Amino acid sequence: MKKELAPKYDHHLVEEGKYAKWLEKKYFEAGDTSKKPYAIVIPPPNVTGKLHLGHAWDTTLQDMIIRYKRLQGYDALWLPGMDHAGIATQAKVEQRLREAGLSRYDLGREKFLEQAWNWKEEYAATIRQQWSKLGLSLDYSKERFTLDEGLSKAVRKVFVTLYEKGLIYQGERIINWDPAQRTALSNIEVIHKEVEGAMYYFRYQLVDSDEQLVIATTRPETMFADTAIFVHPKDERYQHLIGKKAINPANGEALEIMADDYIDMDFGTAVMKCTPAHDPNDFQLGKKYHMPMPICMNPDGTMNELAHKYQGMDRFECRKALVADFQAAGVVEKIEKHIHQVGHSERSNAIVEPYLSKQWFVKMEPLAKQLLDNQKTEGKVNFVPERFEKTVTQWMDNIEDWCISRQLWWGHQVPAWYHKDTGEIYVGMEDPKDQENWIQDEDVLDTWFSSALWPFSTLNWPDEENELYKRYFPTNVLVTAYDIIFFWVSRMMFQSLEFTDQRPFQDVLIHGLIRDAEGRKMSKSLGNGVDPMDVIDQYGADALRFYLTTNSAPGMDLRYVPEKMESTWNFINKIWNAARFVLMNTPEDLEYQDITLENLNIADRWILSRLNSVIKVVDEQMDKYEFVNVGSELYKFIWDDFCSWYIELSKVSLNSDNEQEKTATVHTLVYVLNAIVKLLHPFMPFVTEEIYQSIPHAKESICIEDWPNAKEEFNLAKVEEEVAYLIDIVTGIREIRANYTIKNANEIHYMIISSDDQLAKRLEAYAPFVKKLCNAISDGTSVEVASKDVATATIKGGNRIQVSLAGLIDFEEEKQKLEKELNKLTGEIKRCEGMLANPNFVAKAPAAKIEAEKEKLEDYRKKYEAVNAQLKQMTQG
Repeated sequence: MKKELAPKYDHHLVEEGKYAKWLEKKYFEAGDTSKKPYAIVIPPPNVTGKLHLGHAWDTTLQDMIIRYKRLQGYDALWLPGMDHAGIATQAKVEQRLREAGLSRYDLGREKFLEQAWNWKEEYAATIRQQWSKLGLSLDYSKERFTLDEGLSKAVRKVFVTLYEKGLIYQGERIINWDPAQRTALSNIEVIHKEVEGAMYYFRYQLVDSDEQLVIATTRPETMFADTAIFVHPKDERYQHLIGKKAINPANGEALEIMADDYIDMDFGTAVMKCTPAHDPNDFQLGKKYHMPMPICMNPDGTMNELAHKYQGMDRFECRKALVADFQAAGVVEKIEKHIHQVGHSERSNAIVEPYLSKQWFVKMEPLAKQLLDNQKTEGKVNFVPERFEKTVTQWMDNIEDWCISRQLWWGHQVPAWYHKDTGEIYVGMEDPKDQENWIQDEDVLDTWFSSALWPFSTLNWPDEENELYKRYFPTNVLVTAYDIIFFWVSRMMFQSLEFTDQRPFQDVLIHGLIRDAEGRKMSKSLGNGVDPMDVIDQYGADALRFYLTTNSAPGMDLRYVPEKMESTWNFINKIWNAARFVLMNTPEDLEYQDITLENLNIADRWILSRLNSVIKVVDEQMDKYEFVNVGSELYKFIWDDFCSWYIELSKVSLNSDNEQEKTATVHTLVYVLNAIVKLLHPFMPFVTEEIYQSIPHAKESICIEDWPNAKEEFNLAKVEEEVAYLIDIVTGIREIRANYTIKNANEIHYMIISSDDQLAKRLEAYAPFVKKLCNAISDGTSVEVASKDVATATIKGGNRIQVSLAGLIDFEEEKQKLEKELNKLTGEIKRCEGMLANPNFVAKAPAAKIEAEKEKLEDYRKKYEAVNAQLKQMTQG
């Protein structure tokens, strides 16, 4: 008993229960070794909250690819998982604790981590529920988490190996410090924002002299950690001061005046205070001249004991108080408004403090070189679009060492221990045996350190003999947005090359960012964010998926326009109604079968030929990841060819007394509809399953169906050309009926004005279709246009349809319309001739554009000749 389709499309009813059934049947589980493997690992979402519209876009693209490959007969693995997201998750958990009046220090490390794991379980469940609502065909039997036991083992293996190779080291350097989270950040975790600040000019009194130096700074609060003053050795204004000392007005210390050609003689007063522990450039000078590197701030951004009376004040409050005191003491020369780029923490939004700190670093030069060298080989990672490869290679060309330690509790704790007595460092896969004598480093590793291993650690590396790893690595494609190429894509590339000697994936499909209808980035501050779950509730998952995947080319941003969602829903509704038409005309006992050309009429053959062409285009564009083109091709075929034309043409056979012909058309309808739902399935899994179950089908679920194949015997170019004439005739007659308000109940007669003998023969085959669709009777062909009482329309090849209007219309009014058409064609011909005569256009326009204009001109001229001839004859008559 086949399933019936409801009279109206309701996405809530269509989507209900299907995902659970698919999981129960294990349709998404990979492991059929008789098939060729194909693998994608999901970019793991952070367990910090709900999925946003960008996640929906990213994962739907992957689901579309994996469903396509599964239908093509691959053993398709789509491996799910989530990221612990160190800083982001810890910030969320700490915020929840603050709301309860607690801090992480009140709980201690172990109790805090219990809270973090509870958070993870809560939000992981939410994410899985959202994945199911989107219809993602993930293999949950292989789900991973960046802090699970297997991935932790991989992280330790990588850390220890890099350490033993000398590629991980511990060192004191200026790093980006987040005082809100009290942790180091890597450069790419810092967002620079334009901020209006001030440039403060202060007077420094020289020791044993009445002379003063004016020094400019944007950060007066760091003056307590100044160790020297620098000028340029060739700056004649200050050469006499080199080697002397000036008094730091913040703390009264005498600072030596030194010379270095690093100083810019055109910036400010060309005199620079040097604060090695609070500025990366000053740090380099400090190292060069072996200076002390005092720190004047605490990790939370408050001032320490070096700030004297300002101790305990927030750094910015200290700035205000210090400047006010300087003004009272006459130290301030001037204060200028200063617009500059200020680093902010990506997660906490706190202003980042350059801060001298002892951290763990990865030495990047050899790893970067390995990546760059590999991109010159056949085993390179292919970027789609190709231009994004430069994003990686240019960054790797100038890469700095990677600060990988974070002062957090949630994450992979650094596998390094310090001996209580000797200070010796032990780094290893296992904890030290006599643990009571060792203290483990309290820092954790940067989240990206573990996620950089994701493509192979999730497949059970470092066990390289594991069947999962051997079968599915390297993976086939990674789908991600361009904004994390630095953070993630590049790091996966160099870690994979270092530890597996292979690229992590063959292709990287890059998409853009979701923006609102005005092109603005979606954000909480603008209030323009869109919850994908709300969109699904309103329009359905299928509509959201089709919209997201067919409205933006690779690498380009996508604008979310609600009106377009409405249009997508209407498209699905159109498919639904077409399926109901097929169902209503399909006998209960009809069995699904592959179609043959036997007993098919011209319309049946035409739709099969068109389907063949569409399958070829879809295959080609899917393999290129050009999903916009796929969507456009399917939309045109389904809406125009199948719904608007073939369904209408099929009614001739369906209403015929010829049972053989009727059966042939029913089989064609079922065959084409099955192909349509299979072609649409990667985009719209729910509605295609519902329709598939309602009509004769080959397998128990569309999820495990076979992808449609183009058949050589269906390449019927001649039939397509013939039906193009038929469509033109029907369109022309309908146009005449509309123009002259002739009711469909009134039978009309038409003639084709043409010297084409073949066209005359075709009219007999066209006759039943034209009669059904237009209530029009053919009077054959003629080479002469009637002189009066006719309406005409131009069709292919400059031929014309002539419809007798005797007694139906005002003849003079028809003449006026022809004259108007003639004027319009005259204007188009003049425009085309002008463009083609313009040397600039011919020189600069693409060849295809020039050719298109030539074809238009030829068509306009033919139409002009036909209309002019008709008008002359009518006038003569």
